[in-house]
Amino acid sequence: MKKDIPIPKVSDVAVAVVPEPNDAEFWQVFLINLKAEGLTNVLVNSTGYGEIKGENVRTTTLRYYFETIEPQSFVKVELLQNKLKELANEYWVSFSVNGQMYDKKYIFVKGTLNEVNFTKIPLLDTDGVMIK
Repeated sequence: MKKDIPIPKVSDVAVAVVPEPNDAEFWQVFLINLKAEGLTNVLVNSTGYGEIKGENVRTTTLRYYFETIEPQSFVKVELLQNKLKELANEYWVSFSVNGQMYDKKYIFVKGTLNEVNFTKIPLLDTDGVMIK
């Protein structure tokens, strides 16, 4: 029965984390729509988890809602404190395109958010870390 449920693959939607200009304390998190269609009813759940100094840490789960994200555009989701780079940061994104629901987890594992992993972020014209 479960095999009969179609699960569409998410493509052309990315989450990017970019250092905040002129502020080394924060990073900006963006949701990027690279599709030719708009996204509707977009829900983003963000949480961080892992170990810092031998202690298990889990951040509060935050939820963000965007009614629409236009084609070839982006929205700022949240500010991420620099100290949270020590955790895995997970963004679970759900949205609809043309009445079809999509869902994907984007996980920035510990150590991912550093300049070694920087790439040019489309539409933002800046460098950062992106998962597509």
